Amino acid sequence: MSEENKSEEVVADEAVAEVIDPVTALTDDLQRLQAEFANYRKRVERDRTLASEVAISSVLFEFLAILDDLDRAESHGELSGGFKAIAEQITTTTAKLGLEKYGSSPETFDPNIHEALLHETSDEVKETMVTKILQPGYKYKERVLRPARVVVTDPA
Repeated sequence: MSEENKSEEVVADEAVAEVIDPVTALTDDLQRLQAEFANYRKRVERDRTLASEVAISSVLFEFLAILDDLDRAESHGELSGGFKAIAEQITTTTAKLGLEKYGSSPETFDPNIHEALLHETSDEVKETMVTKILQPGYKYKERVLRPARVVVTDPA
């Protein structure tokens, strides 16, 4: 090969490199932008879902006093006729929206979901137990809206 052919090959290789480098750079930029956009869409969808859940939970929180009044009326035998049907509709609707009532006795005391209002001691228990529910607790999608207010019994 002559000197002239070698220099032509070097020039040709440099020209190919000049074309390939911008294409590679643009491809890398495009891939990065696509990944950023996909992450943005996921973040926006997650934020939208969270905002929706917060809005629903705040509305459900406002219904807790009404549900407490309905429970008290039922325990005193004052729910009858049309009022009973309305109470059942309210309870059914809040359950459809995801509101869960919890709290039963006896069960192990959990400070994350229970609020102890009274303490008693007894030889009959081996660990701190919920012995009476004063006011039921409510959850919405694993988020405690109001802890169950309870009487607990500690081991003597």
